Amino acid sequence: MNALVKSEEEALAAKAGPAQAEQQQYLTFMLGSEMLSLSILRVKEIIWYANLTTVPMMPSCIRGVINLRGAVVPVLDLSIRFGRPPTPVTKSTCIVIAEADSLQDGKRKNVGIVVDAVQAVLEIPPTEIEPAPSFGTKIRSDFIEGIAKVNGKFVILLNVNQVLSVEELGTLDQAAAANDGATHVTGTVDAVLQE
Repeated sequence: MNALVKSEEEALAAKAGPAQAEQQQYLTFMLGSEMLSLSILRVKEIIWYANLTTVPMMPSCIRGVINLRGAVVPVLDLSIRFGRPPTPVTKSTCIVIAEADSLQDGKRKNVGIVVDAVQAVLEIPPTEIEPAPSFGTKIRSDFIEGIAKVNGKFVILLNVNQVLSVEELGTLDQAAAANDGATHVTGTVDAVLQE
């Protein structure tokens, strides 16, 4: 009887094991000297940095907009979003088109992210991912989904919905208008992100 119970437990463990230890894929990229990543499920495409149209009265972290097959997509400078100097444009600078959830209507919105260089797609098992630290990082802890150790290096896994929060970017727009002494908030970020 014990043998039967053990074999059933082993069978259940074998079924549960692979599902629990299922590896997830992440697109890794460089931002300055740090390696960051996004879940590949949120990445739509990667394009070279080009043809940005600047839009007046945007928060400083919004570089402008691009026309992506007829759709207006805002482009965010991740470095500025993290409180750092702007990302310099080089030959390897890319725009990662990612999807973020909107709390307003529950739909996903496309947002471009300026990065120094795209690295690779990595498969990272959940056992190699640690929770976001509450201190010691140069990035807000709510922006971090976790930290993985890959080949002896740390990779910061970004929380796409926090980093690309449509609502927070709209708040930044309002704060920028207030700081400029504007008496009327135009809602330009909200208008661009609703496209």
